[in-house]
Amino acid sequence: MSSDQQLPGDVAALAEVPADKGEVHLVHLYPREMSIYGDLGNTRCLAARLRWHGYSPVVHDHHPGSPWPDQVHLVLGGGGQDSGQARVQEDLARIADRLRELAADGVPMLMICGMYQLFGEAFVTVEGARLPGLGILDVTTRGNEKRMIGPVVLDTDFGPVVGYENHSGSTVLGEGQQPFGRVRQGHGNNGSDGTEGARTHNVVGSYLHGPVLPANPWLADGLLEIAARRATGTWAPADVDDTVAREAHERQVRRLLG
Repeated sequence: MSSDQQLPGDVAALAEVPADKGEVHLVHLYPREMSIYGDLGNTRCLAARLRWHGYSPVVHDHHPGSPWPDQVHLVLGGGGQDSGQARVQEDLARIADRLRELAADGVPMLMICGMYQLFGEAFVTVEGARLPGLGILDVTTRGNEKRMIGPVVLDTDFGPVVGYENHSGSTVLGEGQQPFGRVRQGHGNNGSDGTEGARTHNVVGSYLHGPVLPANPWLADGLLEIAARRATGTWAPADVDDTVAREAHERQVRRLLG
């Protein structure tokens, strides 16, 4: 594991297999400005699971002005305040073409809340100002006075997903844009059309904070499988004990859906 995000020793110690299946490079976009509501946990979850599966995680924290890593197999981004979004706008424009190339090439990405909005076509503030996005996802978000908050259950291509949403932005999908999931409990993108998030190729945008990956290990491994195949040519997962996570997931679904 590299430099910027160290895997906690007690977590690394849980790995009972050698790290001999190759390096997988993860990039965490703007961990200082865009990683609130526990979103950093998604990066730590992926790094830990890579190690438990016998791979060597290499995590690059990308800060404004940083050089772009030579190897990128998976990209993560989280939520932030409006002030955080403003601080990353210039750098995001600088690396926009590279991110679009990687997305088009099939690199898996998980963008939560604020970064989900910035990966869309535009964010329109409550005051009516239009801020351009990267256009990787065909979604447009408008700011609202009312927040959408609470637990969520989704049906997705990765299986049932649970999480917690907390956003004032109301997002609408463009024609033909695939959602990340269908809402069974919660508000989703806008509280009215039954969609949550968006997915284009292997890029997933979502409002689920929490963080979402430790609560849904099959979603984490779904992203890692794509990344590991790109990095090493194969995906050879180890037998990871997800008993506690699965029990917590099942209890949450029963509690919310009955």
